[in-house]
Amino acid sequence: MEEVGRSFEKLVNIMKRLRGPGGCDWDRAQTHESLKPYIIEEAYELLNAIESGDTEELKEELGDVLLQVVFHSQIASERGAFDISDVVETLCEKLIRRHPHVFGKSGRYSYKQWEDIKAREKSKKSVSRIGDLNPALPALSMARRIQENASAVGFDWENIEEVFEKVLEELEELKRSLSNGDRKRISEELGDLLFSVVNLSRFLNVDPESALRKATERFWRRFRRMEEMIEKDGLKFEDLSIEELDRYWEKVKGGDLK
Repeated sequence: MEEVGRSFEKLVNIMKRLRGPGGCDWDRAQTHESLKPYIIEEAYELLNAIESGDTEELKEELGDVLLQVVFHSQIASERGAFDISDVVETLCEKLIRRHPHVFGKSGRYSYKQWEDIKAREKSKKSVSRIGDLNPALPALSMARRIQENASAVGFDWENIEEVFEKVLEELEELKRSLSNGDRKRISEELGDLLFSVVNLSRFLNVDPESALRKATERFWRRFRRMEEMIEKDGLKFEDLSIEELDRYWEKVKGGDLK
């Protein structure tokens, strides 16, 4: 643990040096606002590292995320708001407070208890027993969080068969909405379909964000392979009909490039 403390102190001191007189002009010019894109970028690069299974890449990307925490803490320290010690101490207090089944007298964990503790931490009580909407979350994650909260208070499907039926029901409603061309209605029905698919992913214990990302990456790899095959055959993509492109696509899928 002493080694961890020394390494962390070294990191904090490096950041102070970069932000201090004679430091790096770029680092000194940064603000909380200017760094916003970087923390989002680093978070997604960390997700990619986790999914790749590359240990070295994971170690590096975790460091990049940690850098953002130290960077923002140093900026806050310079204006007298708080420093990295305050950040760590606040986190420690939160972890202890949110785990009474480990650090307190409550011997059993429950999701409902976790949500109750989080609600008490807020300055205002949530307007709903399933919590407030978090606009900072991506849409798929927001949907899953609300569904989990609803399930925690007993409002949920009984089994996955009911969820499958709901997905098919929403798909049929979307099809029917196409007949009148009402764009608002179509958008609403599509949203309902997506919401039901997120519910399905929850029952399957599959993260919808990760699943969609992987599907998109898989499509890109297959499309790129299709382009390569067409070029290898001495043909131009633009000259092929959709039927010819479909035949190449099926060849690529047959190669199982997952």
